[in-house]
Amino acid sequence: MKLGVLFSGGKDSVYATYLAKKFGHDVVCLLSMFSENKNSFMFHTPAIENTEVQAEVMDIPILIRKTKGEKENELNDLKKLISDAKKKYGIDGVVTGAIKSVYQASRIQKICHELNLECFNPLWQIEEEKHLAELIKKKFETIVVGVFAFPFDESALFRKIDAAFLKEMKELDAEYGINVAGEGGELETFVLNCPLYKKELKIKNKKILKEGENSFRGVLELK
Repeated sequence: MKLGVLFSGGKDSVYATYLAKKFGHDVVCLLSMFSENKNSFMFHTPAIENTEVQAEVMDIPILIRKTKGEKENELNDLKKLISDAKKKYGIDGVVTGAIKSVYQASRIQKICHELNLECFNPLWQIEEEKHLAELIKKKFETIVVGVFAFPFDESALFRKIDAAFLKEMKELDAEYGINVAGEGGELETFVLNCPLYKKELKIKNKKILKEGENSFRGVLELK
């Protein structure tokens, strides 16, 4: 089946791409929404501008559409992007990295139904600790590019998701109720390397933007 992947560059969308290919599907394009609203209900925003570089090292075409990120109205922009992919690449369905967000999953499914496309959510309801452990085991080099909850501070940015990080997240979950995989919006990630990449992405420059007391966003310039 020819599939397009809703792609943010974070751990979930990259791993969903990996699984779609592993299951024997033909991933013919990536689909990225660039939202002007950093607090979008639908779309991941940290480091989203680097998805083109990820697409290049995966050798998969990417379609990009900008949106103002206005709640519900942004869904019209997403529908146009998916419709463009259907026309240009003849996709039969769309892959998402959704794990727990009913808001996101239900709206994407509705759009796919309206466009007569299948909707695949290979990570839906996966156990978060197991998910991170699998990413580490399969050598997904993933870093944190955004934190948005107490008790995080800027020291969490650009941390690699490894066994030590997973241990710390489990402790934060026990003490503060922080979701291990950031499914409550506590953190966002970016994948620098994985089995899908032809080469590892390297960070040339980086900076930190403070957006609130416990809200920090990382900006990457890649080599």
